[in-house]
Amino acid sequence: MIRRFCAIAFVLAAGCARDTALIDFRHELAAHDSATLALEVWCARAGIANPAHVDAANQDDADALPATPAIRAMLAVGAGEPVRVRHVLLSCGGVVLSDARNWYVPGRLTPAMNQTLETTRMPFGKVVVSLGLHRHYLTSSPASCPAGTIQHNTAVLRRDDGVAYSLVSECYTRANIARRSS
Repeated sequence: MIRRFCAIAFVLAAGCARDTALIDFRHELAAHDSATLALEVWCARAGIANPAHVDAANQDDADALPATPAIRAMLAVGAGEPVRVRHVLLSCGGVVLSDARNWYVPGRLTPAMNQTLETTRMPFGKVVVSLGLHRHYLTSSPASCPAGTIQHNTAVLRRDDGVAYSLVSECYTRANIARRSS
């Protein structure tokens, strides 16, 4: 009987720890307009990596994620204005924390920003931070998340002058709240 009680208490404690970690993780995301900054802070706080550095690994499926009329409307771009797609896995210390799809308007970024996005593993938020990064959350998303996603955020990013330049769909992985050995 005592052994069974201890087993149940252990399972409940583990569940509570995961719930607390998920609440803390969601709070960290909400505290920042930049998902990259939130992930770096979380990565350090959760002991995922030290130093906490987020890296963006480009996926080769951007052609499969076209800018639909709905995405173009949210970004206030006409049919003739280019919209690029960047699909990345954001990692810290080799741990994938987010699967992110980003539709952005290259004409609303600087040429240097576009070059960096096309040729490096630098996260979008770090590249565009000088424009201003104001996140406006949406209730629906143009993309679905993989199994095991613990949080799905979709937002339009706006510059300081209010102009929309990106629509992001971020799928945060269970690795964010995984128990770490000390």
